[in-house]
Amino acid sequence: MDSSDAVDPETPESESETATPQIHGCPVTDSHGQEVIHPTREQYLDVAKALADEGYTMAIDLCGVDYLTHMRRPLPAEIVPERFEVVVQLLDIGNRRRTRLRVQVPENDPVVSSLFDLHPGTEAPERETYDMFGISFDGHPDLTRILMPEDWEGHPLRKDYEIGSIPVQFKEAHA
Repeated sequence: MDSSDAVDPETPESESETATPQIHGCPVTDSHGQEVIHPTREQYLDVAKALADEGYTMAIDLCGVDYLTHMRRPLPAEIVPERFEVVVQLLDIGNRRRTRLRVQVPENDPVVSSLFDLHPGTEAPERETYDMFGISFDGHPDLTRILMPEDWEGHPLRKDYEIGSIPVQFKEAHA
């Protein structure tokens, strides 16, 4: 038996067989063949930087999700589900790879670090996530509303946002 076959006597065999794989200290899962990394809010920026150093130089999407009515979604055992999630799609064009980051964001403190300095293309998606879900991005250069009027109250894509209507004025049609 060589050293690669050695079993750590401190780790029960069943635990080592069921441990969640990790990348940069974060649990990793698979979603339809795509790697999904689950960093904490504290790990988020460092993991994004490490991935950029590995070739993931393009953030092709960033969005918010409100899981108010779906708190029991599948997540690694190490991850505590929160109401909100920030999801980021990263590409490594040179190696034809794609990965996704899913960061849990608590309702009582909906703040994560901005990726703007690392991926400037996230400027508008972070603003949209702020506008629609109320998730703030620490370090963003212009975190203001992008879709709703500045004086709008609330965040329309939150699951508890009251459904309403906005009166629309049409020009009178000439016959």
